[in-house]
Amino acid sequence: MLQRPVFLIFLFLSLAGCATQPPVVELVNPKTLPLQLDDRFQLRKIIQFFNEPTYFPPTTSDTINFERFYYNYPAISQLEFDELRGNYTTVYWRTSVKANVTVRYEYYQAALSNHVQAMERYYPNASGSYRSEFNVLGSNYLEFGKPLAWRILLIVDKKIVAFRQSFLWK
Repeated sequence: MLQRPVFLIFLFLSLAGCATQPPVVELVNPKTLPLQLDDRFQLRKIIQFFNEPTYFPPTTSDTINFERFYYNYPAISQLEFDELRGNYTTVYWRTSVKANVTVRYEYYQAALSNHVQAMERYYPNASGSYRSEFNVLGSNYLEFGKPLAWRILLIVDKKIVAFRQSFLWK
């Protein structure tokens, strides 16, 4: 009898981790927003992976080789590999209160100099820990180059409540 509730709890927790991410909205000219930092919203960790095989130094490390294969899966042809080339950014963040949170990734690309581009993901009624992914890949990367400077914003009620930026961000 005790096995059924334990199984249902395990099933619920495992399916909760499989939740899909909200769609990415790309912004051409993102608006400047007021800064109102709030300790209830935190950017925990930002991981970047630059998938450009021509820059990969040879290695015997299985861990590094696995990560390279992971980002290039399931490409077979050169065209498919080109579509997966670029910059992968993963953002881990959390909030201790329920709020409608927008995560924005702003960046400068090499060929566009001072033109700011942005991508957003919207999380209604967010509470707890989340992972957001932003990718500059394929033709966008091949034509305009990699992101040289970036910043991540957590936005609530059109105000920046938390942010982190690269050293080169101006």
